[in-house]
Amino acid sequence: MPSSTTSSYSSSSYSTSSFTCFSATSPSNLQRFLQCVTPHVPSQTLPKPLGKDKVEFFTLQDLWDRYYEWSAYGAGTPVTLEDGETVTQYYVPYLSAIQIYSNKSVAASRNRREDCDGVEFESDSWSEDSSSDNLSRSLSNNSSKAWEDAVSEDSCCEQEGSWLRDNKLGYLYLQYTEMASPYSRVPLAEKIDELARTHPALLTLKSVDLSPASWMAVSWYPIYTVPSRNNEKELEACFLTYHTLSSSFEDCAMECDVCCLKNQGENGKKQNSEHVSLLPFGLATYKMQGDVWLNTDPYDNESISCLYSAADSWLKQLNVHHHDFNFFTLHSTM
Repeated sequence: MPSSTTSSYSSSSYSTSSFTCFSATSPSNLQRFLQCVTPHVPSQTLPKPLGKDKVEFFTLQDLWDRYYEWSAYGAGTPVTLEDGETVTQYYVPYLSAIQIYSNKSVAASRNRREDCDGVEFESDSWSEDSSSDNLSRSLSNNSSKAWEDAVSEDSCCEQEGSWLRDNKLGYLYLQYTEMASPYSRVPLAEKIDELARTHPALLTLKSVDLSPASWMAVSWYPIYTVPSRNNEKELEACFLTYHTLSSSFEDCAMECDVCCLKNQGENGKKQNSEHVSLLPFGLATYKMQGDVWLNTDPYDNESISCLYSAADSWLKQLNVHHHDFNFFTLHSTM
């Protein structure tokens, strides 16, 4: 299993702060969470074209490698509780949704289970006794029932052809939306391995191969706390982060009003000569108590609203019915 070492990264032409859309005061618990779950991916360079700047990119394989350790053990983020104690809350990432649009057609292998766009969807069982039943108390029985009710109203695919109505999006290679209960899911790294069996280019594509419409959403659910705390409602918070996957996001023909994305730098990424940081451009929350996770100044509330609006705008422009986003929105406490 690839290791996931932690390093500090400085910025060159990009923003000097990972999340400049937040207040410059001491970071809130939410800011620290976003910093802890931002993948830092090795940056590579293509041969410099004549008369042009060098082209930097990252590989999807390197991106997935950053999630292997988090998928196995959780990503630790410090959380300062109301009593002043700081604990480390561990979150496991799950692939919530992904769309891979390539600049050139990529032949995808198919299997018997396909949706209307030729992309595999899993038929996970609904049992809460599955391999992911250690998600912790963060999702109660009532929450699971609400999730089941919401799924019954969702459709796993759009109308035929709707995904490709605009040829500026590129060639749709992979589209996946998780519909299972959180208790029935497998961590992100395992899900990527599953999808790669029928879509092997998921392990070989580079960010420069992808159209600006390529993106993924990662859901984060708490599993344990160090030191252990029982019945702490503020530690039940769940998050949904959105990340662009293309090197040429700024060339996207769609006019997406992503205010925080612009503040974070081009592409929603921060980079130096060695690494690219895939900063979340969108965010949704579930069971997050604002008095614990946000600062008291108005900028934190404005910023989380901005990140939510960015995700909502992105989904609407791509005409994506994202089940997790709809569930988080329906049950938001903010």
